[in-house]
Order: sequence, then C-alpha cells, then structure tokens
Amino acid sequence: MPTSTPTREQIRQAPKVLLHDHLDGGLRPSTVAELAAEIGHELPVADPADIGQWFADAANSGSLVRYLETFDHTVAVMQTGTALSRVARECVEDLVADGVVYAEIRYAPEQHVSNGLTLDEVVAAVQEGFDQAVAAADGRIVVRQLLTAMRHQARSMEIAQLAIAWRDRGVAGFDIAGAEDGFPPTRHLDAFEYLQRENAHFTIHAGEAFGLPSIWQAIQWCGADRLGHGVRIIDDITVNDDGSVELGRLAAYVRDQRIPLEMCPWSNIQTGAATSIAEHPIGLLTRLKFRVTVNTDNRLMSGTSMTREMTSLVEAFDYGLDDLRWFTINAMKSAFLPFDERLAIIDDVIKPGYAALAAD
Repeated sequence: MPTSTPTREQIRQAPKVLLHDHLDGGLRPSTVAELAAEIGHELPVADPADIGQWFADAANSGSLVRYLETFDHTVAVMQTGTALSRVARECVEDLVADGVVYAEIRYAPEQHVSNGLTLDEVVAAVQEGFDQAVAAADGRIVVRQLLTAMRHQARSMEIAQLAIAWRDRGVAGFDIAGAEDGFPPTRHLDAFEYLQRENAHFTIHAGEAFGLPSIWQAIQWCGADRLGHGVRIIDDITVNDDGSVELGRLAAYVRDQRIPLEMCPWSNIQTGAATSIAEHPIGLLTRLKFRVTVNTDNRLMSGTSMTREMTSLVEAFDYGLDDLRWFTINAMKSAFLPFDERLAIIDDVIKPGYAALAAD
C-alpha cells in the first residue's frame, strides 16, 4: 500500500516511458479537420469542431467496424510528406507536454503510399517531424520509430528490410499489427527470421483480440522481444479460491524470461479485451511481477494520455509513486535502445524525477 496517493499533477509531472503508441491513432482532432479540408476528404461530421467527439463515440461504440472506421480518416489525411511530418511533430510535442521522456512510435509505412510516396519517403517524412520536435524540446525526450507491417498483407519482409535500412537513422525496430484471428504471426516467419539474423529488435501484437496461441507463436515461433498488449496471458493463470495463484507453462515462461507486456488499459476496454480498469489483468500481472509496462495505444481514439492511463491505475489499484516508477523503469529496461542509453535515462532522468516528486 502506498504511503500517499499521488495527485494528478504529480502523475503529469512524473517521467514516463511509452513503448506502444500508434502515430495514426494519436492525431489532434483539429489537425484531422485541417488536413481533411486541405485535401477535400469528407469527414463523418459536418462541423470540424465535432470531430474529436465523433472519434470518441465511434471508439466507445462497442462496434469493431466503427472503431476501425476511425483509422480510415486519420490514414487518409496522412498521405503526403508535409502531413506526415506535421503529425509526427505534433505527436512529440503532445508527449513532451505529458511528461514522456522516451517514446517508440509505430505506424505502417505501407498505409501511407496512396498518393505516390515511396516507403523511404514516408519514413523520412516522419523522422523529419520527430527531429524538429525533439530539437525544440531541448533534450527532454528521446523518440524512435517502430515500423509496422500489416499482418493481413504480404509486405512484412519489405517492411523488415526497410527497418534495417533505417535502424541507424531513427528506427528502433519492427512490429506487425492488424487482426490476429486468422492471421497468425507465423505467416510472416521469413521476416522475423531475417530480423533475427540482422540482430534486430521486434515486437508483435499478440494476445489482445486472440488468445494464448497467438502469444505462443509470437514468442516460441517468431522470437518476439516484446508482446504488444499480451493481455490474454491471463488465460494461462489460475487464481484458486484460497487466493493462491498457479501459472501455466506459457505464463511462467513469459514471467521467467521477463518478456515485456505492452499493456494499454483504456484501449483494451474499448476493444473488449478487458471490462474495466479495476478488472483489467494488469492488476494481477503487476502483483505477480510480470514485466508490465503502461501505454496509450491510440491517444485520439481512446481520448487518453500517459497521465490518464497512470491516474486510472492509481485510482483502481491504489498505486503510489513507487508503483509508477516501477512501471516506468520496466518500460525503459524494455526499450529498443542500446543498454548504455537506457541506463542513462533511468539513472539521470527517471530516478531523479521520481525522487523529486517523492520529496515534495
């Protein structure tokens, strides 16, 4: 039990590390409206001022069709280098305001070539936006790209090669995303084997909408460094009537190997992976000392931020600053960044930041 509950302002000020955030899921509503007007893209509401509420309503509708429709509009306005750079720059600006000191932002380059951009031009445009915002932040944040391949498409090897080509220029790793059911990660085994031969890092969306087989394949067949969401690992854990806990072999392996779980509480509620924050598996997984990290997933669709995610956990589980510090160090340890750079952020930024808050 914490000696005192941190205030929302303390949580906002606390250093944060974000490993799972989608670029096309984090636009400012005003930016969506302005970019849509520039290209003549029709939005689902007549008044641009209502676009933010529409995204929230669609994401909370309980309809997967409506939830996915939201990305049709954000991706549509991200088809030029100028737009991509703007969205990337604003993303970092918003994270800095939210106290994020390290972030890995993911997106699928293949979804941004409809107007003739090459994959290289897409990555370059995003990097330009990141660089501008990082420079303006004067050292308060480090940002890296994660390049995502869509699991229902057949371009994963191409995107994996793109990630390798850019790994010394701002790209930290690779990911696959999209519908899990019917599109197992083993369909992209050649890409993962290529990345392993190149000593590259990758995460895999697994255990969100589909169960243990997706997690098992991601780890044991594909060699994932981290699990995107991984919330369904709870299906391999039994809580007995007397309160004792038994881990199945897969859950025990994930915990023993310290495989990071990129957990996104509010997004998981919207997609049905959890019923509420209080009942989210993150509570039990944290108590069992899995390598749990806290993330936003899609800030626009979920109307969320790292401050909101952490505040919700504090309210649901009575966490204190020490717990938030634990989540943050977990995430930094799990980042796709060289060891010495991770250690420097932990020792020079995260620990002093939390110490100062505790002293106050």
